[in-house]
Amino acid sequence: MTAVAQAHDSHDDHGPVKGIRRWLFSTNHKDIGTMYLVFSLTMFFVGGAMAMVIRSELAIPGLQFVHPEFFNQMTTMHALIMIFGAIMPAFVGLANWMIPLMIGAPDMALPRMNNWSFWILPIAFSMLLSTLLMPGGAPAAGWTMYPPLVLQTGDAFPFLIFSIHLMGISSIMGAINIIVTIINMRAPNMSLLKMPMFVWTWLITAYLLIAVMPVLAGAVTMLLTDQFFGTSFFLAAGGGDPVMFQHIFWFFGHPEVYIMILPAFGIVSEIIPVFSRKPLFGHDSMVYAASSIAFLSFIVWAHHMFTVGMPFTGQLFFMFTTMMIAVPTGVKIFNWVATMWRGAMSFETPMLFSLAFVFLFTIGGFSGLMLAIAPADIQYHDTYFVVAHFHYVLVPGSVFAIMAGAYYWLPKWTGHMYNEKLGKWHFWLSTIFVNLTFFPMHFLGLAGMPRRIPDYSTQFADFNAIASIGAFGFGLSQLLFVWVILSARKGKLATAEVWDNPPGLEWTVPSPAPYHTFETPPNIGANIGFEK
Repeated sequence: MTAVAQAHDSHDDHGPVKGIRRWLFSTNHKDIGTMYLVFSLTMFFVGGAMAMVIRSELAIPGLQFVHPEFFNQMTTMHALIMIFGAIMPAFVGLANWMIPLMIGAPDMALPRMNNWSFWILPIAFSMLLSTLLMPGGAPAAGWTMYPPLVLQTGDAFPFLIFSIHLMGISSIMGAINIIVTIINMRAPNMSLLKMPMFVWTWLITAYLLIAVMPVLAGAVTMLLTDQFFGTSFFLAAGGGDPVMFQHIFWFFGHPEVYIMILPAFGIVSEIIPVFSRKPLFGHDSMVYAASSIAFLSFIVWAHHMFTVGMPFTGQLFFMFTTMMIAVPTGVKIFNWVATMWRGAMSFETPMLFSLAFVFLFTIGGFSGLMLAIAPADIQYHDTYFVVAHFHYVLVPGSVFAIMAGAYYWLPKWTGHMYNEKLGKWHFWLSTIFVNLTFFPMHFLGLAGMPRRIPDYSTQFADFNAIASIGAFGFGLSQLLFVWVILSARKGKLATAEVWDNPPGLEWTVPSPAPYHTFETPPNIGANIGFEK
């Protein structure tokens, strides 16, 4: 199989087109995966620069650097860019690169649509970023876009709505592609329960995307018609209800949270067994747990809305269903720990990021349980405690898992080992500074500091100063990540397996992976993937 792939790849007519046309018109899953990952890293630094503006302003009390209106634009744009431009495209890029290799498919099922789903994104984010230059500035109503505040946006408003539609179209096309690829193009003898966990978590995530992205599209379209076409879906003066927007938005928004963490679960479930030198403990229970999380994510949305005057029975329902999510999540954490238990563990960079993920994501989960308690949430709501909670889930959660996956698969992509020493420096600096940034925010929130404010009283000054130092340290640490990636070409040549006897089909092809792989479906037996 390897010889066939290499021989085929040596023919110029079957290799990549040279120059810019390769990237503009490519339908190869590896090229498109690479473009997603580069785009994601670019947006990570753009969104990170906005976070630096936020933390600069909050470093000491008083108004220092920016106008309050611009501060609100930064908080809104930072969130939109990090969620839709950095985290989600990174996971789609990893899916594009790895899913065909993991299931023995020659490419994605719908390659032209794959190209289109990527190239929509630069257009969408160019449109979103252009709003910073428009009269009235960029959107400043928070990433949740609650009316009536969002309807006070200036000329940027229709551009915000259209860019979100484009992001949604891209996500839906990517999700359809992933589902069709996994269902139809698996290697012979690879039953569903023999699929690697990363493939499983992405299959579940893709169904979530198809279910909820149209809901967001509907919500923002109603905002658009309220603004320009005389409707009153959310305008109280015309008989509408602004709280209805919150219900529709969070029916999208809570599954969206799991869209950003389920693929992370998959990545960590690939890495921990390899560096523990044991099979993943309870593979099937992990699949059922991920499916349970996806199902429950649809019936907990109003825990974001405990302060809107919800009936007591509604509060009880959403409180208990939110707490139920702790059960399948606990199963996953137990399985990761059980995989490591008495394993011959080693601590290469991917494993370090995965361990930090398990520990720090659990902290985010515990603070989420605190927020699930309706009477307590009335105090926590819209404070920095919530900011601390979701950043612990998204940064040491999603972002650390993406970095773990990048280090894990980088030798397979480039054919060279990265600099392990630099990788560990990147890990330790990131871990120290991420905790320095977000852990103090728990105390700020418990003390009552509201979020999305550019100024605060002196009682909050110390913890804000610590958080700002941590934020700048974390941001600068990510330059090491870029250095590791760029310097990987100078590293020693990687073998096909790269790591110590890793399971899975992706480790049976040479490093770097040839431009075309698995033109003949691999013949696999019982010992494939997690069972190897």
